[in-house]
Amino acid sequence: MTGIVYLVGSGPGDPNLLTRRGFELIKMADIVLYDRLVSKEILSLIPEQTEKIYVGRSIGDDYLHQEKYTNKLMLKFAQTKKHVVRLKGGDPMIFGRGGEEAEYLKNHMIDFEIVPGISSGIGAPIYSGIPLTHRKIASSLAFVTGSENISKTKNINWKKLAGCADTIVIFMGLSKLDSICKQFIDGGMNTNMPIAVIQHGTMQNHKTILGTISTISNKIQNLQVLPPVIIVVGHVVSLAKTISKRDIYDN
Repeated sequence: MTGIVYLVGSGPGDPNLLTRRGFELIKMADIVLYDRLVSKEILSLIPEQTEKIYVGRSIGDDYLHQEKYTNKLMLKFAQTKKHVVRLKGGDPMIFGRGGEEAEYLKNHMIDFEIVPGISSGIGAPIYSGIPLTHRKIASSLAFVTGSENISKTKNINWKKLAGCADTIVIFMGLSKLDSICKQFIDGGMNTNMPIAVIQHGTMQNHKTILGTISTISNKIQNLQVLPPVIIVVGHVVSLAKTISKRDIYDN
C-alpha cells in the first residue's frame, strides 16, 4: 500500500480563484511540493505543520531537473504512504508538466488524482478586461508556449500561426517576444495588430501593457517588465480599454 499524489492547479495567483477541491487537499496534505508560480497568498493557506518543499524550475536550471528531483520526490514520499500535493501555478495540464508527471506516477504504480485549476492564460486576460473569444471579433483561440523543449522534433511555426487563430495566448514568451512579433509580421499579420503583455496576472500588482506587435517590444523595455507574464495577441485586446477595471499602460 502506497500513498497518493494529487496534481493540483492553484490557479493564476489570486487565492479566491483556488478551487474548493484544491483548498481541501492542501489542508489535508502530509507534504506539498510547490512550483515557482504558486503565489505567496496560496502558500499561506497551507497549514504550518505541513512540510513544504520548493521544486520549481527556474530559468537556467538543468533541463533534467524534473526527472532528477521533482519526480523522484513525488515517488519517495508516495512510497512512504504520504498524501502528497504537487502544487502548480495555473492548471497542471496546460504547460504545467502535469501530463509528464501523471505518466511517471502511472509507470511507477503510484495512485494519483489530477485537480484542474484556472489557467493563467485565461485568468490573467479576464482580469485585464480581455475576452479571449467574442462573437463579433474572435471565434478561434490558440494557446502556445514561447519556451519549447529543445528535444522536440517539430517546433512552433510562428509565421503560419499568424493566420491560424483570431486570438493567440502566449505563455513564457517574454524573452522571445521581439522575435515572435517579427515572425508574426513575416507571416502576414498586420503591424497594427493589438497585443497585451500582462504581468503578475490576477495579483495585487497586476499590470497590463497594451501596444501593437510593432511597438510592444520597446514599451516593455521602457517599463522594465519582468516574468511571469501572459501575452495576448488579437483584436479582442482592444476591448480592455472598455471592459478593464484595472490600470492599463497604453502610452
